[in-house]
Amino acid sequence: MRRISVALSALALAGLMSGCSTVYRSPAVKAGVSDAGKVRVVAVTPETVLVANRAAYQPKTLPAVFQISAGSGAGASPRGLGRLPDAPSTQGGSRQGLRLDPPPAVDPGPYTIGTGDVVVLSTPSTQGTVAELSGLLAAQNSRNGYTVQDDGSINIPDVGRVRIAGLTVDEAEALLFQRLVESQIDPTFSLEISEFNSRRVSIGGAVGQPGVYPITLTPLTLGEALAAAGSVSVADIDTSSVRIYRDGAMYQIPLEDLYARSELQRLKLLADDSVFVDTDYDLGRAERYFAQQIQLQQTTLAGRRAAIDELTAALTLRRADLDEQRENFSQALELDAVDRDYVYLSGEVRTQGRYSLPFGRKATLADALFDTGGGIAKETGDASEVYVLRASDDIREFGAVTAWHLDVRNAAHLPLAARFELRPDDIVFVAENPVTRWGRTINQITPSLITAPINAVAD
Repeated sequence: MRRISVALSALALAGLMSGCSTVYRSPAVKAGVSDAGKVRVVAVTPETVLVANRAAYQPKTLPAVFQISAGSGAGASPRGLGRLPDAPSTQGGSRQGLRLDPPPAVDPGPYTIGTGDVVVLSTPSTQGTVAELSGLLAAQNSRNGYTVQDDGSINIPDVGRVRIAGLTVDEAEALLFQRLVESQIDPTFSLEISEFNSRRVSIGGAVGQPGVYPITLTPLTLGEALAAAGSVSVADIDTSSVRIYRDGAMYQIPLEDLYARSELQRLKLLADDSVFVDTDYDLGRAERYFAQQIQLQQTTLAGRRAAIDELTAALTLRRADLDEQRENFSQALELDAVDRDYVYLSGEVRTQGRYSLPFGRKATLADALFDTGGGIAKETGDASEVYVLRASDDIREFGAVTAWHLDVRNAAHLPLAARFELRPDDIVFVAENPVTRWGRTINQITPSLITAPINAVAD
């Protein structure tokens, strides 16, 4: 029996020794020089984070198609023509036929920006002049402003199309302020309307300068409009009148009443009003003038509708093309056919693998560790040994590796992980804790201690 016990002990010792060649050896970071190269361990501190982040790196950018906008596809709402004018009166040429029929008093409200208006963005200058925003108005210097286009928008470099039609100056200024802030451009500016082209009144007949006159920020009254047109030029005010065509209705103010009553001179005109000063009490002439204005308005509106339809169709095709290019890139990204920068996660993280560095920005250790990695494995990971292994790109240090060491046993050190920027081909490594290392070693040795003697006796 004693010989058998000695044999069994010898066999057990032999099994233990034979198992030593296969005992688990865990990966670890060791400073020094080896066949693989020189390894330098540097503790991660607020100061060393700044040093590590100095490594040159320019993140890859998304294709230009993701930065392009098709623009605004909202079509302008054409102004309706209203009902047709009433049939001209055929009353005789006596003074009694010139009845007073003024248009109703209306409040046009504050001026709203419309198609054709020219607006200027300006900032105060110490030289006492208006200076353009740096980089923002460079493309418009020759025009000294932005013309509101048919879709109601202006196109500002580095900002894009901004729809301001239908807004007051204050409302448009607030909208532009928001868009400039979103585009990270200094929003110190003021908005001014340099040319009023969207709201106009036509004046014809017996006036000094027949034509089309704009309505500005200040409402235009009948007396001011006639004065701007060179005043009334008639020989007999008893048979002369001012006729106003508005929204399909004809209104009449005898010239004698207009001069006698100041409230009639203060009547406010609206956009697209037509004013005709008639001297011979013949409504045919006024009727022909109004018909001409209506036809001109119809032609203008038809041209705008056609332009808006073409713009909408072009924007639709443009959006479809951009969407297709973006979808093609997304599919190539899913198939791993796009050149990317990667960081690799190893050791005691919940999920080992490859982390893609994002487009257009720099990722941090916290991004990789808590996104793809799922964080440190709390059962097996050693929070005191978190490393970022970075190979030197200096040819004079070929094979050298810097191991940036972060100890997060104190959770107050975690913000350093959010500030430590990663670089392509970095290795994020979390070492195992001592208990896990010992347990894995025992798990490999124990089967050898049991099976080796038994196999020896069986033989």
